[in-house]
Amino acid sequence: MSLTGGERLGREELAWELVELFDELSVEQMNELLAKNVPLETLRFIAAYSEDFTEVHSLAEPTGRRVPNLVVLGYLLALLEQRLIEPDDE
Repeated sequence: MSLTGGERLGREELAWELVELFDELSVEQMNELLAKNVPLETLRFIAAYSEDFTEVHSLAEPTGRRVPNLVVLGYLLALLEQRLIEPDDE
């Protein structure tokens, strides 16, 4: 994984960069990012999975409400890593 300046980001650094980017996005920008990068069926699966996970593990509020966001963030991070890995990195 590399930046344009030849620097290489590790997974943890990439994750923090993504979190910082998310922190700066408006709701409209975040919706656009999701619409362009996450299929609707995947979002439906994440919603159902998160609901089940929250119930099975008896997560109280507000933690339970955050589970879908965390799963989506993990999905986007994996997608970003996949897109940034250069063929010689594999």
